[in-house]
Amino acid sequence: MQYRTDKRSGNKLSVLGFGCMRFSRGVAGIDLKKAEQLVLNAIERGVNYFDTAYMYPGSEAALGTILAKNKLRAKIYLATKLPIANCKSGADFDKFFAAQLAALQTDYVDYYLMHNINSLAQWNELRAWGIEKWIATQKASGKVRQLGFSFHGPRQEFEAVLESYDWDFCQIQYNYANETNQAGVEGLRKAAARNIPVIIMEPLLGGKLATGLSAAALDVFSKADASRSPAQWGLRWLWNQPEVTVVLSGMNEQRQLDENLAIADVSEANSVTDSERAAYDKVIEIFKSTDKVPCTGCAYCMPCPKGVNIPGCFAAYNARFAHGFMPALPMYITTTAANRKVNALASNCVKCGQCESHCPQKIEIRRELANVVKRMEPLWFKAAMKIYRAVSK
Repeated sequence: MQYRTDKRSGNKLSVLGFGCMRFSRGVAGIDLKKAEQLVLNAIERGVNYFDTAYMYPGSEAALGTILAKNKLRAKIYLATKLPIANCKSGADFDKFFAAQLAALQTDYVDYYLMHNINSLAQWNELRAWGIEKWIATQKASGKVRQLGFSFHGPRQEFEAVLESYDWDFCQIQYNYANETNQAGVEGLRKAAARNIPVIIMEPLLGGKLATGLSAAALDVFSKADASRSPAQWGLRWLWNQPEVTVVLSGMNEQRQLDENLAIADVSEANSVTDSERAAYDKVIEIFKSTDKVPCTGCAYCMPCPKGVNIPGCFAAYNARFAHGFMPALPMYITTTAANRKVNALASNCVKCGQCESHCPQKIEIRRELANVVKRMEPLWFKAAMKIYRAVSK
């Protein structure tokens, strides 16, 4: 494992961080046994940065249980986030933080984030509620070691938030398809210039840059270097940049952990060649022509009051442009239970808009679901599903 130094604290952080939002789930919730196996293996092989959040259902409790059971808390750097969207006043800071410490079975957090600060106005509202005094108290007591924020807004707002407080670190969405989106490369460099460590989320855009590339994009990468997987191309692009401190990956399978660890071992800063940059440019052009909805599958928009599987609908819709309608159709049927009486089809949307207020990507979900209906639910499809349900009774 390679490590990069957090210049604020001096901590040596593994270049690969474990994102706990996508722990494997079963009917009863997080598969704790599977999650434990992955966490233990990751720590054994050098991963020392683990990221979770109050907003990830069951994630903090699962990670806390694993660390406490195996007496590993002191061996890792633990990151979690204050759910500011749930806070109604400054009195809520203590309430949520206490609940988080209890779930994580710890008395301190190494890296604590203001979750999803997307504008200076949003940060200023927290200031009016006394957040700066609260932070100072937690730091003085040792309950919070490093204070940062995660971000999904426009670059100008990122820079305004960055300059408004003496942050210890920040977390941004960043990958080769999003180089100029949100904080982007300019935001990354501005943070690094202030010696602020930058943690990267969505490095493979919810897995789309690993498993969702079209045949044309895959062919470009293969011609450049057939020995590398799409995931390796995506992660190597990030670790090529010395301003990147940690890259978070939401690993929920052993093969994903093994592959990412192998990539982390060999990816060096400033190692990408000019010919490889040309390959990235071609793939980006192809990808943007097929990725119609920039959904990462984070599920912040869920649950839908009408049961629509919003991330599933968008994944199938994007697959329709990347791979064609017939390969995408089974995916749409499966993710929406289209062949069942109670289903999660895009056509169930009543345009209430509840989902849009929670989307980190600022997707116009109602409009895009209407596009999904046009492309994925033609009249013959609706008739076929109606007949199937009738004969299946």
